[in-house]
Amino acid sequence: MRPNRIRQKWAAGEPVINGWLAIPHSLSAETMAHQGWDSVTIDMQHGLVDYEGALSLLTAISTTDAVPLVRAGWLDEGMLMKVLDAGAYGIICPMIETATEAERFVRATRYPPRGNRSYGPIRGLLYGGADYAQHADETLVRFAMIETRAAIDNVDAILAVDGVDAVYIGPADLSLALGESPKFDQEAPVVLEAIDHILARARAAGKPAGIHNGTAAYAKRMIDKGFQFVTIGSDARFIAAAAAQALATVRG
Repeated sequence: MRPNRIRQKWAAGEPVINGWLAIPHSLSAETMAHQGWDSVTIDMQHGLVDYEGALSLLTAISTTDAVPLVRAGWLDEGMLMKVLDAGAYGIICPMIETATEAERFVRATRYPPRGNRSYGPIRGLLYGGADYAQHADETLVRFAMIETRAAIDNVDAILAVDGVDAVYIGPADLSLALGESPKFDQEAPVVLEAIDHILARARAAGKPAGIHNGTAAYAKRMIDKGFQFVTIGSDARFIAAAAAQALATVRG
């Protein structure tokens, strides 16, 4: 089976720099993927991407070495299985609040006897290889999103679930949960304290932690802090920022 470069980079002690797709178009996805990201995530929660759209984006990403990931819309076992069958090499699952939810998430991504994933990797075989069924369980990467007060309270139990490979912080929802405005690159002390706590608990459990960032500078700061997976912006945000900068330059 095709190796998962995310696992290879983590094993080498290197951070993973992740791109983010909100636009449901294969050309923009292919263009993003060709910029050299270690991985690229299709956002099916807040992005404008449905299942058929995700399939075309997965195909576009596969023209590069970037690892194709999906941020699921919710803890929906059927959809988790479908995006894996479509060739996703990892899943970021939002709003995981308890160990029980984390176990449901993991079981949906593993074949029996360790899980209840139904067999039928129609495109997973094309992307992963003919021996997909034998190695998928240990090759795919599973991120549990920590973004609520309950998740913070239960982070140790979530991290202890076998098959949860990493945790991923959603700063906007985490900020809302802690009484702050929803945004990336937070400086509010209560949010920074929570981010540091989640990172510390992940490191204590021997598992990587990831976080979404609005800017490259903040992502670099998070890598220096110890995060092993950082997302920077999104395709839509990059288009808006570059367009605004060009217009500002021309208009003086």
